[in-house]
Amino acid sequence: MKEIDETSAERHRAKMANRKAVQDAEVAGKTLEKGLLIVHTGPGKGKSTAAFGLALRMLGNNRRVGVVQFIKGAWSTGEQPALATFGDRVVWHTMGEGFTWETQDLQRDIAAAEKAWEKALDLMADETIGLVILDELNIALRYDYLDLDKVIAALQARRPDLHVVVTGRNAKPALIEAADMVTEMTLVKHHFKAGVKAQAGIEF
Repeated sequence: MKEIDETSAERHRAKMANRKAVQDAEVAGKTLEKGLLIVHTGPGKGKSTAAFGLALRMLGNNRRVGVVQFIKGAWSTGEQPALATFGDRVVWHTMGEGFTWETQDLQRDIAAAEKAWEKALDLMADETIGLVILDELNIALRYDYLDLDKVIAALQARRPDLHVVVTGRNAKPALIEAADMVTEMTLVKHHFKAGVKAQAGIEF
């Protein structure tokens, strides 16, 4: 281990003490508690994965979680059976019929999105649920399967303590504006470009 002389150690202690004082003051100034509208978007991998990480965190705090998958459906993902081990603490509805280029049926895609949105409204109205994940809702909004204004109005009218996470690429600017927190996943490098196929436990 690298040896640290006393002068350097004392300088570090003073620096960290100052940093702690600033951090503590900033944290103390945050007093508002509310349900958040969170958006995960961008071309990079990890939008849904991050949302399900929040699901685990919510479950760890003894709150129930609701999930509605808007586009995914034909492709089974590993999160569902894993979260199913929590029993009725997780309510999961896969409502999509697969990616849009697979269904190739606009009317069917719109009908599936509308049905999924009705289920999302049901979950948001359930006062026993602390977090609702609307997986790939951004895709449904991108292709105008749902009325954007009505969706945003319903999200804003949700009960004060409910957290909602919306995932998917190409989040609409109006949704970004309405959100409390927006994270954009940036693609830097992806193994798919090198010919590596989608693999269990990583992509699904």
